[in-house]
Amino acid sequence: MNRARRESLNCLNADKETLEFFARQEQTRPSPEPTQPEKFVSDHNGPPGRNRSKSLVFGLTWAQAMNGRAVKPSDVYGILNADEANWQGPWVGQGGSSSSSHGSAGGGTGSYHPQEEDENGNEGEHLLHNRGSLTGVLSGGGGGGMSGPTLILDNKLKPTQTIQPPAMIVPDTPKLTVQTWESTLERSIRSIVSITANHVRSFDTETSGAYSATGFLVDAKRGIILTNRHVVSPAPILALAVLSNYEEVELKPIYRDPVHDFGFMQFDITKVRFMQLEEIPLSPERARVGLEIRVVGNDAGEKLSILAGTLARLDRPAPEYGQGEYNDFNTFYLQAASSTSGGSSGSPVLDIEGHAIALNAGGASKASASYYLPLDRVKRALIYIQAGEQVPRGTLQTDFEYFPYDELRRLGLKISMEEQIRKHFPNETGMLVVKSVLPKGPAADRLIPGDIVIRCNGEPIANFIQMFVVIDDSVEQNLTLTVVRGSNSQLLTFTFKVQDLHSITPDRFVEVGGGVVNELSYQLAHSYGQPCGGVYVATSGHMLASASAWRKSIIVAVNNLPTPNLDAFIQAISTLADGARVPIRFYTLQKAFKEKIMIMHVDRHWHKCRVAVRNDKTGLWDFTDLPPPPPSQPYAPATAIYPTINPALHPAPVLMPSFVAVDFHLPFLVDGMKATQFYGTGLVVSTNPPLVVCDRDTIPISIGDIFVTFANSVIIPGRLVYLHPHYNFVVLTYDSDLLANTPVKPATFSNTPLAQGDGCYLVGVGTDQSPVIKKTTVSNVGNIGTRECSPPRWRAMNVEGIKIDDPVGTQGGVLCDGDGNVQALWVNYSSQDEKGNDITFMSGLDVSCVKTVIEPFMRGEYPRLRALDVEFWTMRIAAARSLGLTDHWVQRIERDSNSKHSLLYVLSLLDTTTPCSQMLRVGDIVLELEGKVATGMKDLERARDLNFARM
Repeated sequence: MNRARRESLNCLNADKETLEFFARQEQTRPSPEPTQPEKFVSDHNGPPGRNRSKSLVFGLTWAQAMNGRAVKPSDVYGILNADEANWQGPWVGQGGSSSSSHGSAGGGTGSYHPQEEDENGNEGEHLLHNRGSLTGVLSGGGGGGMSGPTLILDNKLKPTQTIQPPAMIVPDTPKLTVQTWESTLERSIRSIVSITANHVRSFDTETSGAYSATGFLVDAKRGIILTNRHVVSPAPILALAVLSNYEEVELKPIYRDPVHDFGFMQFDITKVRFMQLEEIPLSPERARVGLEIRVVGNDAGEKLSILAGTLARLDRPAPEYGQGEYNDFNTFYLQAASSTSGGSSGSPVLDIEGHAIALNAGGASKASASYYLPLDRVKRALIYIQAGEQVPRGTLQTDFEYFPYDELRRLGLKISMEEQIRKHFPNETGMLVVKSVLPKGPAADRLIPGDIVIRCNGEPIANFIQMFVVIDDSVEQNLTLTVVRGSNSQLLTFTFKVQDLHSITPDRFVEVGGGVVNELSYQLAHSYGQPCGGVYVATSGHMLASASAWRKSIIVAVNNLPTPNLDAFIQAISTLADGARVPIRFYTLQKAFKEKIMIMHVDRHWHKCRVAVRNDKTGLWDFTDLPPPPPSQPYAPATAIYPTINPALHPAPVLMPSFVAVDFHLPFLVDGMKATQFYGTGLVVSTNPPLVVCDRDTIPISIGDIFVTFANSVIIPGRLVYLHPHYNFVVLTYDSDLLANTPVKPATFSNTPLAQGDGCYLVGVGTDQSPVIKKTTVSNVGNIGTRECSPPRWRAMNVEGIKIDDPVGTQGGVLCDGDGNVQALWVNYSSQDEKGNDITFMSGLDVSCVKTVIEPFMRGEYPRLRALDVEFWTMRIAAARSLGLTDHWVQRIERDSNSKHSLLYVLSLLDTTTPCSQMLRVGDIVLELEGKVATGMKDLERARDLNFARM
């Protein structure tokens, strides 16, 4: 057989017919004398030239050869043996080892044995042997040479002997599983849950409220779900998980990491009845730049969203969510442009094989970048939780930062040191540098910002994982750090005792006066650079708010008793009686070096004082009530003297003895209230019985504590007796015996109403409780318009307000004549703008609206209120004509002396169950009320004392 024929047999695209043809040709040709054994070596491994053509090879797998399709070079194999004894030699089984994972496609690992040519210099010719054997197995990787069965040939047959082609032995071809995103996601979605949760208390970095997020199952036998730390939350929560088949289970938090953004929740697997639970494996080692990923979760509140991305960074700094909020640190983050949004927190970041390579944690607000937490420390924590043990976490109260080598040189890293580190960690591009050290922590006064960490416990380190593997395994043990400091590259070694991180992560709080306080956590201390500990105000409630000790305040002392920790605070509160007024010293975290001292009103009647401790076994908080307070001390009578006012400020000297300061402390945020403290000015309108009038912006609802201050000197409790449902005023009373000989003077009402253009005096009280006076003119008397608020709350309606020229700022007051007779109350109205923002404005309220309530009280009667359950507004005559108003009615309205050439119409119905709603409709125009033309809001007063009104 000539060379061209044999080389054509060696063609990679040989089909079935070609193989059969050459087989028949070889059977009919005489065989030359046998020569020494030969071994074929592929083009990659064998020598060039003639030695390559001395052996016959066809390396198609049987399945490929019989199907007649093209093959890859990695599928080519085979050996021709010319030995009479069919000697296979040491190479059999080596070139085609199926266990090899890499190597050249054809040659394998056998050695090359050159053969000598025959005497005539001709190449040996070979026949197919009917005992040709198949060796080896089919391999899927194309490595190590042979990747399928090997055909061994010899030329032992006689020239005249005819043979049959060898029987086809087709080995079983293994099924190769091709991973697709479709199959992976279909499998993984069953492990992902949608989480809805509610913070029932403010605590640490969290505030009360509802939210949604995502989690995924990492232990199907125990029902353990992995999600973010800011989802599990350090605060008390109620949480539910909705599975992929819409079964709902209750969740209990079992672990939240003190620093890193991950935590675990658990549910009872016996509650899941209609699906088989599956878990997602955690594989942080699979993360690499360029990896295609899918983020699957409850994105933007949707039940399920699938977002695609490609990992772009593995060494991004931890994202910063703002000062005073939860922030992760001392770790790298992964980054990809997957555009995740709210609700996707806790979603798994999956590779194509369904492994979680990271945990979605946050994203950029003005870009598509998303940030993922690596799972190295998560896997470690899960092992401890599965074993029922506490996860050991250590800390030096030090924040580290990863700097690249070029910046490290500027900080003092020598080239020789850099060379050693690069040899140790060839894949690293930088090292850790001290960013900040908290006061009073283990590393305080030793490590300083800018120190370059090169060794931990004598071993070189270069990244966060290497550092904190040692720290977390060394809780309450000594640890040494070697750092490089300064431009002179000073080498320093320090020994620290590693602190238990859980010991500075609060797990209890105190409820006091509707507020919540806990010890300052490591999270917040790190955010503000403050030492851990101290009594932190998570929410003020109405008791602490009475002293303006708002959220993010640190209480230093209560009633002159120091409160360095929560236990000291509990002892101080336990000594306070209900109703006491005591000093409290505090500062805000934003201004830590500026202490304040305020007076706090102690409340032990609206709310219980109790201590709550977190129970990670039950997922609940165990509450213990504090002992009852000591008995309250009764108020003692006191006399106050009003300050002297310059007579030139007339009529202020006449009215100032009638003004009081009113404080209202709201224990619960109900009826649309957004604050717990209200302040305003009241007017004494009677001393027998004692009555005070103020606006509804000062006392908006009936639940709360009222305190009235006379002459800026005597504070006594007040009591609400009347809260007007339509007009902007309330009526209070007080115990006049507590004022002793204080010269309180009731104001006098005028019988002359104010009209547009009238002159008057504005007399009020400023924010510093000093008198404010201005002579002014009434610019307008018109309708008071307020919007429906969200959440709904009281608003003024069906009333007119008095506007004046250039009003001055006051907390409240009156409009009066030159003799000090009150013509209108100067009150504050609260409403919202078109964007839902709260707004306030001042306006005058005619005293005729107030006298109808005060006069019955002075007679010893309770005022009766009658009103139409309708909200009215005014309409121009021109608009009424378009709605069908006849000329006859137009003439009647225009002839009325008090007419404003406008009409009342029904703007809305307030109660659909009353007779008014059965008779009136929105848009109805009111022509007459009790037989007289009705053209303004004042005309509605005609129906005040009537059981039935004719319209």
